Amino acid sequence: MKHSNAGFGLTELMLALALGVLLVLGATQVFLGARQTYLAQYSAAVAQEDARFVLSKIAQEIRMVGMFGCIAPDSIIDAPLVFTTPISWQGAAGSRSWRFISADVGPQGTKPDWTVVSDCTRSAQAYAGQHLPLAPGETGFALRRIIYWFENGQLKTGTGKTVLLDNVAAFDVSFGMASSAAGQSVQRYEESPVSLASIRSVKIALTLQDPKARIRDQSYHVVVALRNRLG
Repeated sequence: MKHSNAGFGLTELMLALALGVLLVLGATQVFLGARQTYLAQYSAAVAQEDARFVLSKIAQEIRMVGMFGCIAPDSIIDAPLVFTTPISWQGAAGSRSWRFISADVGPQGTKPDWTVVSDCTRSAQAYAGQHLPLAPGETGFALRRIIYWFENGQLKTGTGKTVLLDNVAAFDVSFGMASSAAGQSVQRYEESPVSLASIRSVKIALTLQDPKARIRDQSYHVVVALRNRLG
C-alpha cells in the first residue's frame, strides 16, 4: 500500500515566505508611521511650550516698562539718562537687540540695576544698584535693564548673551501707536517708533523651526498693552 508524501513543496514555501515578508513590511510601515506622528506631535508640543514660556516671560516684563515709581520720571532726582528712553529696538532682520527698563515683578536672584526711593508725595531719587534700608514712609522701586538679542537663530538675554531659546527662525517686535501722545487706542503698528509717548502696546512675533524638519515652522504672536506711559 502506497502512502502519499507529506509536507510542503517549494512553491508553497516560497508563497509562505512572500506573505510573511509582506506582513512584516506592513507592520514596519505602521510602526514607522506611528513613530513619525509621535515625533511630530512631540516636536510641536516642545515648540509650543518653549514659545509659551518665553512670550509669557517677556509679556510680564513689558507690562512694567516705564514704571519708575509713584512720582513722574522727570521729577526723579539723579535719574540716569536711559530713563528717558525706556524701550528701544535696534538692528537688521537677522540680528537685533531689544532693550528696555522694567520694574521688578517678583523676587529676583540678583540685585537691581537701580532703585528709585520715593515718599510718593513730594520727592523721589534714583540710586545705582540696591538701596537699603528705607526710611519710614519711603518706598523702594527696583528697576532692571533687560536686553534680548536675536542672532544666529538664537534668542539670547542679558549682557552676557545667555541663550534663552534655540532654533528661532524669526523674532519681530512692533509697537502699537496711538494717533497722538494723548490718544488711547492703537491706530497702527510701527517697527521703529519716533514718539515713545504714543506707544500703547507691543506686538511680538516668534517663529520656531524644527532642526530635523519633522514639522513646519511654528509661528506664535502676543500683544501686550503697556501699563505705564513712556513719555
